[in-house]
Amino acid sequence: MDFVRTLNFIIAAVFFICYSYQFLYIPVALFKKEPPHKLPQKHRFAVLVSARNEEKVVGELIKSINSQTYGRENIRIFVMADNCTDETARVARISGARVYKRFNLEKIGKGYALEELLNHISEDYPRNYFDGFFVFDADNVLEENYIEEMNKTFSDGFNIITGYRNSKNYGDNWISAGYSLWFLRESRFLNHSRFLLGNSCAVSGTGFFFSKEILEKCGGWPFHLLTEDIEFTVHNIICGEKNRFLQKRGAL
Repeated sequence: MDFVRTLNFIIAAVFFICYSYQFLYIPVALFKKEPPHKLPQKHRFAVLVSARNEEKVVGELIKSINSQTYGRENIRIFVMADNCTDETARVARISGARVYKRFNLEKIGKGYALEELLNHISEDYPRNYFDGFFVFDADNVLEENYIEEMNKTFSDGFNIITGYRNSKNYGDNWISAGYSLWFLRESRFLNHSRFLLGNSCAVSGTGFFFSKEILEKCGGWPFHLLTEDIEFTVHNIICGEKNRFLQKRGAL
């Protein structure tokens, strides 16, 4: 038992040392001022949604996208109904999205679905038709100014942007509250601080953006791991890109 206690103490100490630098991010987020935006430009965006059996929630996401303060004429919504056995495709279509269906029980996962969705878009739309691409999960809901604020950061010259996000059901139970606090910490005291210091942020699952230039550099969407968001982040940092954080609140 003494050996196990000692080993646990050593492991805990190593993890504490490795993560202790994050304490320095707290005052950065609280006191360092954000740089001002440049004059924003109008861009045309594609919204990408990979949905598997999400008929109960995908309509709310599309409704929140259609209610954006950013010009609706510059937004196109695309949904990949991925191996669905429910009415996800129908609900998405009647809500205003362009829908594609995919059935593949060998190549399973969000990464494969996004790859095929982007391939369909490249076939159906002229090259460079879209300036950039948003990625959302089907159960997300956007604040009405989300795309407008993201466009401001894109207009500042950043090609990969991750946004602020939090849980919709903070008060339901201690688990959802814990997730909410984690998302808040990640957004405000990790990614925000990294942005203010000029470092790269981490793309985390959903609510992120990449430009057409990034898509071309990556050769499409070749990220198929279970943690395709981390794979995407690491790949682009290695290639010299800096992932940025949405400066002002446009919540997901």
